[in-house]
Amino acid sequence: MSPFQSVSRQSSPVGEVVTLSPRLQLQHLICAHTPSEEELSPGSDVVQGLSATPKTLSPRYFYDDQGSQLFEAICELPEYYLTRTETLILQDFAEAIAHLTGPCEIVELGSGSSTKTRLLLDAYQSLGHPLRYVPIDVSAGILQSSAQALLQAYPTLQVQGLIGTYEQAIAQLAPTPLAARMICFIGSSLGNLDPETADQFFDQITAALQPGDYFLLGIDLQKPKAILETAYNDAQGVTAAFNLNMLSHLNRRFVGNFEVAQFEHWAFYNETAHQIEMHLRSRQAQSVRLEALDLTVAFEAGETVRTEISRKFDLAAMQQNLASHGLQTLHTWTDPQSWFGLVLAQR
Repeated sequence: MSPFQSVSRQSSPVGEVVTLSPRLQLQHLICAHTPSEEELSPGSDVVQGLSATPKTLSPRYFYDDQGSQLFEAICELPEYYLTRTETLILQDFAEAIAHLTGPCEIVELGSGSSTKTRLLLDAYQSLGHPLRYVPIDVSAGILQSSAQALLQAYPTLQVQGLIGTYEQAIAQLAPTPLAARMICFIGSSLGNLDPETADQFFDQITAALQPGDYFLLGIDLQKPKAILETAYNDAQGVTAAFNLNMLSHLNRRFVGNFEVAQFEHWAFYNETAHQIEMHLRSRQAQSVRLEALDLTVAFEAGETVRTEISRKFDLAAMQQNLASHGLQTLHTWTDPQSWFGLVLAQR
Protein backbone atom coordinates (compact mmCIF):
# COMPACT_ATOMS: atom_id res chain seq x y z
CA MET A 1 0.00 0.00 0.00
CA SER A 2 1.21 3.50 -0.79
CA PRO A 3 1.95 5.58 2.35
CA PHE A 4 -0.56 8.11 0.99
CA GLN A 5 -3.47 5.66 1.01
CA SER A 6 -3.80 5.54 4.78
CA VAL A 7 -6.38 8.22 5.54
CA SER A 8 -7.89 9.26 8.86
CA ARG A 9 -10.07 12.25 9.64
CA GLN A 10 -10.65 14.17 12.82
CA SER A 11 -12.59 17.26 13.79
CA SER A 12 -10.77 20.40 14.87
CA PRO A 13 -11.81 23.77 16.33
CA VAL A 14 -10.73 25.34 13.03
CA GLY A 15 -11.69 22.69 10.49
CA GLU A 16 -11.28 19.10 9.44
CA VAL A 17 -7.80 17.58 9.72
CA VAL A 18 -7.05 14.77 7.25
CA THR A 19 -4.05 12.53 8.03
CA LEU A 20 -2.84 11.02 4.75
CA SER A 21 0.31 9.44 6.21
CA PRO A 22 2.37 9.68 9.41
CA ARG A 23 4.26 12.57 7.80
CA LEU A 24 1.41 14.39 6.05
CA GLN A 25 -1.62 16.17 7.45
CA LEU A 26 -3.94 18.54 5.61
CA GLN A 27 -6.24 20.95 7.38
CA HIS A 28 -9.14 22.89 5.86
CA LEU A 29 -9.23 26.21 7.66
CA ILE A 30 -12.68 27.13 8.90
CA CYS A 31 -12.76 29.47 11.86
CA ALA A 32 -15.86 28.54 13.85
CA HIS A 33 -15.57 31.40 16.33
CA THR A 34 -15.06 34.38 14.05
CA PRO A 35 -16.35 33.57 10.54
CA SER A 36 -14.79 35.52 7.71
CA GLU A 37 -16.81 37.87 5.52
CA GLU A 38 -16.60 35.24 2.76
CA GLU A 39 -18.09 32.59 5.07
CA LEU A 40 -20.84 34.93 6.23
CA SER A 41 -21.66 36.26 2.78
CA PRO A 42 -20.01 34.28 -0.05
CA GLY A 43 -19.26 36.45 -3.06
CA SER A 44 -19.86 39.75 -1.30
CA ASP A 45 -16.54 41.01 -2.68
CA VAL A 46 -17.70 40.10 -6.21
CA VAL A 47 -20.90 42.10 -5.75
CA GLN A 48 -18.95 45.05 -4.38
CA GLY A 49 -16.27 44.95 -7.09
CA LEU A 50 -18.61 44.55 -10.07
CA SER A 51 -20.94 47.26 -8.73
CA ALA A 52 -18.10 49.77 -8.39
CA THR A 53 -16.81 52.28 -10.92
CA PRO A 54 -14.35 51.26 -12.27
CA LYS A 55 -15.11 47.55 -11.87
CA THR A 56 -12.68 45.22 -10.07
CA LEU A 57 -12.40 41.57 -9.09
CA SER A 58 -10.16 40.04 -6.45
CA PRO A 59 -7.16 38.01 -7.68
CA ARG A 60 -8.29 35.27 -5.29
CA TYR A 61 -10.73 34.17 -8.01
CA PHE A 62 -7.83 33.26 -10.31
CA TYR A 63 -7.05 30.22 -8.21
CA ASP A 64 -9.41 27.37 -8.76
CA ASP A 65 -7.52 24.17 -9.67
CA GLN A 66 -7.41 25.15 -13.36
CA GLY A 67 -6.15 28.64 -12.52
CA SER A 68 -3.43 27.22 -10.27
CA GLN A 69 -2.26 24.93 -13.08
CA LEU A 70 -2.24 27.83 -15.55
CA PHE A 71 -0.16 29.92 -13.17
CA GLU A 72 2.38 27.10 -12.90
CA ALA A 73 2.56 27.17 -16.72
CA ILE A 74 3.08 30.95 -16.67
CA CYS A 75 6.08 30.48 -14.40
CA GLU A 76 7.75 28.38 -17.15
CA LEU A 77 7.26 30.94 -19.93
CA PRO A 78 10.39 32.53 -21.47
CA GLU A 79 8.88 36.04 -21.11
CA TYR A 80 8.04 35.56 -17.42
CA TYR A 81 11.46 36.35 -15.91
CA LEU A 82 10.18 36.55 -12.32
CA THR A 83 10.16 32.87 -11.38
CA ARG A 84 13.36 32.11 -13.27
CA THR A 85 15.24 35.00 -11.68
CA GLU A 86 14.07 34.31 -8.14
CA THR A 87 14.96 30.64 -8.59
CA LEU A 88 18.51 31.58 -9.58
CA ILE A 89 18.85 33.73 -6.46
CA LEU A 90 17.65 30.84 -4.29
CA GLN A 91 20.01 28.41 -6.02
CA ASP A 92 22.91 30.69 -5.18
CA PHE A 93 21.91 31.73 -1.66
CA ALA A 94 19.56 29.16 -0.06
CA GLU A 95 22.44 27.76 1.97
CA ALA A 96 23.29 31.27 3.22
CA ILE A 97 19.65 31.64 4.34
CA ALA A 98 19.82 28.30 6.19
CA HIS A 99 23.05 29.34 7.91
CA LEU A 100 21.51 32.64 9.03
CA THR A 101 18.33 31.11 10.46
CA GLY A 102 19.55 27.77 11.77
CA PRO A 103 16.94 25.02 12.20
CA CYS A 104 13.45 26.38 11.56
CA GLU A 105 9.99 25.47 10.36
CA ILE A 106 9.34 26.70 6.81
CA VAL A 107 5.87 28.21 6.34
CA GLU A 108 5.06 29.16 2.75
CA LEU A 109 2.14 31.39 1.78
CA GLY A 110 0.74 30.46 -1.63
CA SER A 111 2.88 27.34 -1.92
CA GLY A 112 1.59 26.14 -5.33
CA SER A 113 3.83 23.36 -6.64
CA SER A 114 6.52 24.14 -4.00
CA THR A 115 9.20 24.02 -6.73
CA LYS A 116 11.39 26.80 -5.30
CA THR A 117 10.83 25.47 -1.79
CA ARG A 118 12.91 22.43 -2.71
CA LEU A 119 15.95 24.71 -2.92
CA LEU A 120 15.41 25.75 0.70
CA LEU A 121 14.72 22.17 1.82
CA ASP A 122 17.92 21.03 0.10
CA ALA A 123 19.90 23.69 1.94
CA TYR A 124 18.46 22.88 5.37
CA GLN A 125 18.90 19.14 4.73
CA SER A 126 22.54 19.60 3.72
CA LEU A 127 23.19 21.28 7.08
CA GLY A 128 21.55 18.41 8.92
CA HIS A 129 18.58 20.46 10.10
CA PRO A 130 15.18 18.81 10.71
CA LEU A 131 12.71 19.42 7.88
CA ARG A 132 9.25 20.70 8.76
CA TYR A 133 7.15 22.40 6.07
CA VAL A 134 3.79 24.17 6.35
CA PRO A 135 2.49 24.89 2.81
CA ILE A 136 -0.55 27.18 2.55
CA ASP A 137 -2.73 27.35 -0.55
CA VAL A 138 -6.39 27.81 -1.46
CA SER A 139 -6.19 24.92 -3.95
CA ALA A 140 -6.51 21.61 -2.09
CA GLY A 141 -5.66 19.63 -5.23
CA ILE A 142 -2.32 21.25 -5.99
CA LEU A 143 -1.36 21.41 -2.29
CA GLN A 144 -1.92 17.69 -1.77
CA SER A 145 -0.13 16.61 -4.97
CA SER A 146 2.90 18.81 -4.31
CA ALA A 147 3.12 17.71 -0.67
CA GLN A 148 3.08 14.04 -1.64
CA ALA A 149 5.84 14.62 -4.19
CA LEU A 150 7.94 16.34 -1.53
CA LEU A 151 7.52 13.44 0.90
CA GLN A 152 8.91 11.07 -1.70
CA ALA A 153 11.91 13.35 -2.27
CA TYR A 154 12.66 14.05 1.41
CA PRO A 155 12.38 10.95 3.64
CA THR A 156 12.54 12.90 6.92
CA LEU A 157 10.20 15.75 5.93
CA GLN A 158 7.07 16.47 7.99
CA VAL A 159 4.28 18.38 6.19
CA GLN A 160 1.30 20.15 7.76
CA GLY A 161 -0.67 21.56 4.84
CA LEU A 162 -3.17 24.36 5.43
CA ILE A 163 -5.92 24.84 2.85
CA GLY A 164 -7.23 28.40 3.02
CA THR A 165 -6.36 32.05 2.54
CA TYR A 166 -3.25 33.81 3.79
CA GLU A 167 -5.28 35.63 6.41
CA GLN A 168 -6.84 32.45 7.78
CA ALA A 169 -3.52 30.60 7.85
CA ILE A 170 -1.48 33.37 9.47
CA ALA A 171 -4.08 33.76 12.19
CA GLN A 172 -4.28 30.03 12.89
CA LEU A 173 -0.65 28.87 12.79
CA ALA A 174 -0.02 26.36 15.56
CA PRO A 175 3.14 26.71 17.68
CA THR A 176 6.12 25.17 15.92
CA PRO A 177 7.97 22.26 17.54
CA LEU A 178 11.25 23.62 16.17
CA ALA A 179 13.41 26.37 17.62
CA ALA A 180 12.21 28.98 15.15
CA ARG A 181 9.84 29.60 12.26
CA MET A 182 10.38 31.29 8.88
CA ILE A 183 7.33 32.54 6.99
CA CYS A 184 8.08 32.69 3.27
CA PHE A 185 6.21 34.97 0.90
CA ILE A 186 8.15 34.47 -2.30
CA GLY A 187 7.17 34.67 -5.95
CA SER A 188 6.56 38.45 -5.88
CA SER A 189 3.01 37.93 -4.56
CA LEU A 190 3.32 41.01 -2.35
CA GLY A 191 2.95 43.06 -5.53
CA ASN A 192 -0.70 41.99 -5.76
CA LEU A 193 -1.50 43.98 -2.61
CA ASP A 194 -2.13 47.72 -2.62
CA PRO A 195 0.00 49.76 -0.17
CA GLU A 196 -2.61 49.85 2.60
CA THR A 197 -3.32 46.12 2.37
CA ALA A 198 0.42 45.37 2.28
CA ASP A 199 0.91 47.30 5.53
CA GLN A 200 -1.91 45.31 7.15
CA PHE A 201 -0.31 42.11 5.86
CA PHE A 202 3.06 43.00 7.41
CA ASP A 203 1.33 43.61 10.74
CA GLN A 204 -0.24 40.13 10.47
CA ILE A 205 3.15 38.60 9.72
CA THR A 206 4.71 40.30 12.74
CA ALA A 207 1.88 39.07 14.96
CA ALA A 208 2.35 35.49 13.73
CA LEU A 209 6.07 35.46 14.50
CA GLN A 210 7.76 35.13 17.87
CA PRO A 211 10.76 37.37 18.62
CA GLY A 212 13.69 35.89 16.74
CA ASP A 213 11.54 34.28 14.03
CA TYR A 214 12.12 35.07 10.34
CA PHE A 215 10.32 36.43 7.29
CA LEU A 216 11.61 35.69 3.78
CA LEU A 217 10.15 38.01 1.14
CA GLY A 218 10.55 37.95 -2.65
CA ILE A 219 9.85 41.18 -4.54
CA ASP A 220 9.97 42.19 -8.19
CA LEU A 221 12.06 45.34 -8.63
CA GLN A 222 11.41 48.36 -10.83
CA LYS A 223 12.75 48.05 -14.40
CA PRO A 224 12.02 49.23 -17.98
CA LYS A 225 8.38 49.20 -19.13
CA ALA A 226 9.05 47.02 -22.17
CA ILE A 227 10.45 44.17 -20.08
CA LEU A 228 7.52 44.32 -17.67
CA GLU A 229 4.75 44.46 -20.27
CA THR A 230 6.22 41.56 -22.27
CA ALA A 231 6.21 39.41 -19.13
CA TYR A 232 2.43 39.81 -18.76
CA ASN A 233 1.54 39.49 -22.46
CA ASP A 234 3.25 36.25 -23.48
CA ALA A 235 3.23 35.09 -27.09
CA GLN A 236 1.53 31.77 -26.28
CA GLY A 237 -1.42 33.47 -24.57
CA VAL A 238 -1.08 31.55 -21.30
CA THR A 239 -1.44 34.69 -19.19
CA ALA A 240 -4.52 35.64 -21.18
CA ALA A 241 -6.01 32.18 -20.51
CA PHE A 242 -5.19 32.54 -16.82
CA ASN A 243 -6.92 35.92 -16.68
CA LEU A 244 -9.99 34.74 -18.61
CA ASN A 245 -10.28 31.58 -16.50
CA MET A 246 -11.46 33.81 -13.65
CA LEU A 247 -14.76 34.23 -15.52
CA SER A 248 -15.20 30.46 -15.81
CA HIS A 249 -14.49 30.16 -12.10
CA LEU A 250 -17.13 32.79 -11.31
CA ASN A 251 -19.64 31.08 -13.61
CA ARG A 252 -19.21 27.76 -11.83
CA ARG A 253 -19.07 29.15 -8.31
CA PHE A 254 -21.90 31.68 -8.54
CA VAL A 255 -24.08 30.22 -11.33
CA GLY A 256 -23.02 32.86 -13.84
CA ASN A 257 -23.36 33.28 -17.59
CA PHE A 258 -20.16 35.16 -18.50
CA GLU A 259 -19.40 34.44 -22.16
CA VAL A 260 -15.64 34.14 -21.91
CA ALA A 261 -15.15 34.71 -25.65
CA GLN A 262 -16.77 38.15 -25.27
CA PHE A 263 -13.88 39.37 -23.07
CA GLU A 264 -10.20 39.86 -23.79
CA HIS A 265 -7.01 40.07 -21.72
CA TRP A 266 -5.36 43.50 -21.33
CA ALA A 267 -2.19 44.13 -19.29
CA PHE A 268 -0.07 47.29 -19.15
CA TYR A 269 2.47 49.04 -16.90
CA ASN A 270 1.25 52.06 -14.93
CA GLU A 271 4.50 54.02 -14.62
CA THR A 272 3.10 56.49 -12.08
CA ALA A 273 2.03 53.80 -9.61
CA HIS A 274 4.93 51.45 -10.51
CA GLN A 275 2.54 48.57 -11.15
CA ILE A 276 1.39 46.20 -13.86
CA GLU A 277 -2.40 46.23 -14.18
CA MET A 278 -4.31 43.26 -15.57
CA HIS A 279 -7.82 43.80 -16.87
CA LEU A 280 -10.57 41.89 -18.64
CA ARG A 281 -12.04 44.07 -21.40
CA SER A 282 -15.56 43.62 -22.73
CA ARG A 283 -15.59 43.18 -26.51
CA GLN A 284 -19.17 44.50 -26.79
CA ALA A 285 -22.02 45.97 -24.77
CA GLN A 286 -23.46 43.08 -22.77
CA SER A 287 -25.21 42.04 -19.59
CA VAL A 288 -24.04 39.25 -17.26
CA ARG A 289 -26.02 37.49 -14.56
CA LEU A 290 -24.60 35.78 -11.43
CA GLU A 291 -27.67 33.95 -10.17
CA ALA A 292 -26.28 32.83 -6.81
CA LEU A 293 -25.46 36.45 -5.96
CA ASP A 294 -28.70 37.88 -7.40
CA LEU A 295 -26.48 40.21 -9.40
CA THR A 296 -26.87 41.53 -12.95
CA VAL A 297 -23.94 43.51 -14.36
CA ALA A 298 -24.01 45.69 -17.46
CA PHE A 299 -20.82 46.22 -19.48
CA GLU A 300 -20.26 48.85 -22.12
CA ALA A 301 -18.18 47.98 -25.18
CA GLY A 302 -14.53 48.41 -24.19
CA GLU A 303 -15.27 48.60 -20.46
CA THR A 304 -12.76 46.76 -18.26
CA VAL A 305 -12.65 44.89 -14.98
CA ARG A 306 -9.31 45.13 -13.19
CA THR A 307 -8.37 41.67 -11.96
CA GLU A 308 -4.88 42.24 -10.59
CA ILE A 309 -2.13 44.69 -9.85
CA SER A 310 1.52 43.68 -9.64
CA ARG A 311 3.56 46.38 -7.94
CA LYS A 312 7.27 46.77 -8.58
CA PHE A 313 9.44 47.82 -5.65
CA ASP A 314 12.54 49.70 -4.59
CA LEU A 315 14.71 47.47 -2.38
CA ALA A 316 15.90 50.17 0.03
CA ALA A 317 12.37 51.52 0.51
CA MET A 318 11.12 48.00 1.24
CA GLN A 319 13.68 47.53 4.00
CA GLN A 320 12.51 50.75 5.62
CA ASN A 321 8.89 49.64 5.33
CA LEU A 322 9.62 46.28 6.95
CA ALA A 323 11.49 47.96 9.79
CA SER A 324 8.46 50.15 10.50
CA HIS A 325 6.55 46.91 11.16
CA GLY A 326 9.14 45.45 13.52
CA LEU A 327 10.85 43.32 10.88
CA GLN A 328 14.58 44.09 10.74
CA THR A 329 16.40 43.14 7.54
CA LEU A 330 19.27 40.71 8.09
CA HIS A 331 20.33 40.37 4.46
CA THR A 332 19.19 41.06 0.90
CA TRP A 333 20.10 39.26 -2.32
CA THR A 334 19.52 40.19 -5.96
CA ASP A 335 20.38 38.80 -9.38
CA PRO A 336 23.22 40.38 -11.44
CA GLN A 337 20.72 42.62 -13.30
CA SER A 338 18.94 43.68 -10.08
CA TRP A 339 15.61 42.62 -11.54
CA PHE A 340 14.43 40.76 -8.45
CA GLY A 341 15.11 40.98 -4.73
CA LEU A 342 15.02 38.53 -1.82
CA VAL A 343 14.86 39.93 1.71
CA LEU A 344 15.45 37.98 4.92
CA ALA A 345 14.06 39.86 7.92
CA GLN A 346 13.75 38.95 11.59
CA ARG A 347 11.22 39.95 14.18
